Amino acid sequence: MPIAQINGQGIFYEDSGVGETAVVFLHGFLMDQTMFAPQVAVLTPHYRCVRFDARGFGQTTWDGQPFNLYDTAADCIGLMDHLGIDRAVLVGMSQGGYAALRAALTYPDRVQALVLMSTRSGTDEDEVKAIYRDTRDTWQAVGPIDPLIEGLLTGIIGPKEDHADLWTEWTPRWKSRTKAQIFHAMNNLLDRDDIDHRLSEITVPVLVTHGEEDGGIPIALGEALHRDLLNSQGMVRVPGAAHAANLTHPHIVNPPLLAFLEQIA
Repeated sequence: MPIAQINGQGIFYEDSGVGETAVVFLHGFLMDQTMFAPQVAVLTPHYRCVRFDARGFGQTTWDGQPFNLYDTAADCIGLMDHLGIDRAVLVGMSQGGYAALRAALTYPDRVQALVLMSTRSGTDEDEVKAIYRDTRDTWQAVGPIDPLIEGLLTGIIGPKEDHADLWTEWTPRWKSRTKAQIFHAMNNLLDRDDIDHRLSEITVPVLVTHGEEDGGIPIALGEALHRDLLNSQGMVRVPGAAHAANLTHPHIVNPPLLAFLEQIA
C-alpha cells in the first residue's frame, strides 16, 4: 500500500474497490486502517474504499509534533485531493468519528454523507478524562504493561474469552506504539473541543451505529447523535458489542451500512 505526502506527514493508505461513490474510513484510537477490513470486504464490489492510518498510528510516518482532530480532518481531505476524490462518504469510528464530524463542519462541500460508529460530539466527562490521563501517564512511566493493554482490549474489543483472536492480533500492535505516539494521541482526545452546539450545521445524511455494551462511549451518546443530527437516517444498536462493534460484530453492522450507502449513493 502506498504513502502520500499530506500536510507534512507520510499518510499510509489503501485505495480499493470500484464504483462512482467513494467511502473514506477513519479509524479509532489505538487502531489502524485494518480495523475496517470487515466493511471493505463487502463494499469493494460496489464502492471505492479508501482507508488510512491517522497520525501516531499504523504505518503513517508522523513528524512528531502535537496534532488535533482538525489536523486529522485536513489529512483526510488532503488524501482525497491526492486521489482525485471530490466528495466522499466518511465512515468514522470513535476518534475517527470525531474527525469525520469536524471534516463535515470544516469542509462541508467535500462530505457526501457520514457513518458515525461508536462516537460522540461532546467532550468527555471529568471522570473519563481522568482515566485517559492515567492511561497516558502510566504508558509514559512504565510502557505498555500487560494490565494496561488488557484493560484497553477489554474496553475496545471485548472480553478475551469472546474475542481471543482479536486480542492476539492487536496486542503486539498496541505494544509497539511509542511513548511519544501515545502521549500526543491521548492529548488529541483530551483537548478536543465540544461541537454539540454545531450539529445543526451538518445536513448530510447520517447513519449512527453503536455497541450496546460500549463502556468508553455509552450508547446513550450515540442515541443523542442520532436525535440531534438533522438528517440522521437510522440508529443501529449492536447487542453484545463493546467499543469496536464494526470489527467484532460486522454481521450486524454491515447490512444496514450497505442499505444506507445504496440509499444515498
